[in-house]
Amino acid sequence: MRFYNREDELVQLKGIKDMAYADHSKLTVLTGRRRVGKTSLIFKALDGEPFIYLFVGRKNEADLCSGYIKEIAQKFDTFVPLMDTFVDVFRFLMEQGTIRKFSLVIDEFQEFMNVSPSVYSDIQNYWDQYRTKTNINFVVSGSIYSLMVKIFQDKKEPLFGRADATMRIRPFTITILKEIMHDYKPGYTNDELLALYTFTGGVPKYVELLVDNNALTIPKMARQICQNDSPFLGEGRNLLVEEFGKKYGNYFSILDAISSGMNTQSEIEAFLGDKSIGGQLSKLETVYEVVKKRRPIFSKEGTQTVRYEISDHFLRFWFRYIERNRPLVEIGNFAGLEKIVMEDYATYSGMTLELYFKQKLQESFEFRAIGSWWEAKGAQNEIDIVAVYLDNKRALVVEVKRQKKNFKPQAFEEKVKLLRSKEMYKYDIETACWDMDDM
Repeated sequence: MRFYNREDELVQLKGIKDMAYADHSKLTVLTGRRRVGKTSLIFKALDGEPFIYLFVGRKNEADLCSGYIKEIAQKFDTFVPLMDTFVDVFRFLMEQGTIRKFSLVIDEFQEFMNVSPSVYSDIQNYWDQYRTKTNINFVVSGSIYSLMVKIFQDKKEPLFGRADATMRIRPFTITILKEIMHDYKPGYTNDELLALYTFTGGVPKYVELLVDNNALTIPKMARQICQNDSPFLGEGRNLLVEEFGKKYGNYFSILDAISSGMNTQSEIEAFLGDKSIGGQLSKLETVYEVVKKRRPIFSKEGTQTVRYEISDHFLRFWFRYIERNRPLVEIGNFAGLEKIVMEDYATYSGMTLELYFKQKLQESFEFRAIGSWWEAKGAQNEIDIVAVYLDNKRALVVEVKRQKKNFKPQAFEEKVKLLRSKEMYKYDIETACWDMDDM
């Protein structure tokens, strides 16, 4: 699959590189979940430029440095002395920056915590010494978001405040997913577009796996995901174990509960045997950013009317189908797993359709607030989408149905009337029912 999107990010990365070469060294931090395309973006931005690429694997420090020396010697076409600690390698690179302009990329930067935690202090020491005397475009990236935030945003850490720019790389937009489908499956159906969004969440690597295997119909997507040795099967576990560490079990249980439809704290705690989970839910939201709180639109920040949802679309799918059906994977019944996914696809994608439309509205940049509305008490009426325009005078209220034949106009109008009387008496309200044809 060819390289897509990232025009704004490419402009920013190239601009920072130009400033580093013209003025003095700059440090850029790239974060984002696994498989979102951070490394591909860096390579694209530095295409045709001299750069050193160092990947931090979970190896012995001396073994890592041996590989780094070979990379540096080849790229600089110069003799590089033997070094078995990264502090020596980094000092050598900083010294090189006094005589040449180049980009230095360190990938999976957070892994130095497992190799030699003192590396961050060493980098801070030599970066502070050489930054204004060199012309190095220093780019670091990492896929364990919580650790990257800690390294660069925790005041107690040596590299706090050293980043000149921080970029969070996110999955593809809906516009890009449409472009990909148009390029690789002309004449695609809206249902196939929704399936791509549902199964991958727009994560570039997952999209690429389906594109490269010509799996862009719904049955082919399901088969590609559920087959033996599919990278999708272990991806959710690998991603979260890296993020959570040894305590992943409790977090997995909470995410499993949310994926099962338990979306309030009391429901989740009951699902887990009345275990208190307030602190873990808070970490999942604020530290790991795996779940997010949803409140009825217009409600105040402190309201107790809160629902939790898994914020990563792929993880929502993975927990619902792969993790929940782990016994099928373990006995090799991939056909059974595929059957479950296909049989439930219409129901599950119907729920994802609401998220699709919310993201589409968000990407239009026409609204100041987008959310849902429901009553905390009483009849608990609910409306799928409420979006307030930038002028704060008009609003769009939408019911989402996979098939419009299931839409009940009178019931919807009663809910809109209630919403108007409670929260939206000052808005001009436009109402609509959106289905698959409106994608």
